[in-house]
Amino acid sequence: MELVIATHNPGKVEELGLLLAPLNARLRYPPDLGLQMNVPEDGPGYADNARQKALTLARATGRLTLADDSGLEVDALNGAPGVRSARYTPGHDAGRVAALLAHLRDVPWERRTARFRCVVAIATPAGELVTTEGTCEGVIAFEPAGEGGFGYDPAFYLPGYGCTMAQLPQEEKNRISHRARAIEKALPILQRLLPSRRLESAP
Repeated sequence: MELVIATHNPGKVEELGLLLAPLNARLRYPPDLGLQMNVPEDGPGYADNARQKALTLARATGRLTLADDSGLEVDALNGAPGVRSARYTPGHDAGRVAALLAHLRDVPWERRTARFRCVVAIATPAGELVTTEGTCEGVIAFEPAGEGGFGYDPAFYLPGYGCTMAQLPQEEKNRISHRARAIEKALPILQRLLPSRRLESAP
């Protein structure tokens, strides 16, 4: 049983590998299949981008495919950076975190509420498509903290834990994160679809 994961992001590769372990499926990534994933992520919403990536890779590989799109929504910035989270500023994660904190420099703690949102799309080569969604609520810290995770994790403070997402143990992050919650909803769908894909490919 094989499942293609439509990402080149090393942080997502590691995280999704752990989250999808209950499937006991062989996870394949575009480089494993000799593919470059050049799918534009220019849709108006997370679901649009996740669907486009999943459908493109499912058709290209002939395999069941999972893709996700996620972002950080900051209430004081009217939901920005949102769907543009990965393209908020040029450069790397640390630069995007720094830009976010600069934009919030004068915003008081009580107005720094935010959430991570993730949409997972599952596509078959025949064009069948299912999506799930997960969110995680928090507050944008005044300065980054923690070495774990990726993206905006060092700036995303979790009041219930007294630390940022980047300071959480990986197993705890994989229980409460936006991506974990979207994958949790996706697992029963994948468990239903993977055996059918195996049967269709049987001689």
